[in-house]
Amino acid sequence: MIGLVPRSWLNTLDIPPWVWNPLSISLRAAFEATIVVAILGIALAYLLAKGRFPGRDAIETVCSLPMALPPTVVGLYLLTRMGGPGPIRNAEVRLFGHPLTFTFTGIVIAQIIESFPYCVRFSRTAISVVDPRFEQVARAMGLSRWRIAFLVTLPLARRGIVAGVAMSFGRALGDFGATMIVGGAVPMATTMPIALYNAVFYGSHQQATILALVQLGVAFAILLGVSRLGRLQPW
Repeated sequence: MIGLVPRSWLNTLDIPPWVWNPLSISLRAAFEATIVVAILGIALAYLLAKGRFPGRDAIETVCSLPMALPPTVVGLYLLTRMGGPGPIRNAEVRLFGHPLTFTFTGIVIAQIIESFPYCVRFSRTAISVVDPRFEQVARAMGLSRWRIAFLVTLPLARRGIVAGVAMSFGRALGDFGATMIVGGAVPMATTMPIALYNAVFYGSHQQATILALVQLGVAFAILLGVSRLGRLQPW
């Protein structure tokens, strides 16, 4: 995402490094987390909306837990599982050569966990309210279940799905608690919320104000986009 913006154009903006560095890390981490969340979240939302199987409510409850838990609790659990002794840490060492705590990848994982429920809940609601008559017509035409999902159900539910993905991106971009505990404040893992916290902690109130305004602008743009999306006419 960052690479799509010409470097020469970024230079003309004269963005201070203490703003641009955490902003670029935040955007990249949120973008990568949102890709994973969108793929897995939409698939799970479709399964929960259309499937009838034992344990469905339990799965939805577990997926929604990060919305009810403080982010610091989620971060602590991830820290102990990813960084403490155990099979997860051993797998990380075998695959990557080191634990994923206090790394950029660890931040992405924390943001995936924190933003996943938003995509699932928005998407499941949108899929559930699709008029089943459209699906019945497609089934009468001989379309398979998966073709009906991709050609009928998901397109009709697109506004709620896109809104869920957008809210997931915003949640990942603004996460502090889980990201701080899992990623700390190392240079390659300092996101905008962490940079803002550091600025306040060390008394750099002017920097903190600028960082807060940048985050406010990004959040406003996301919410405005979701609002405009909700007013679009269906296909």
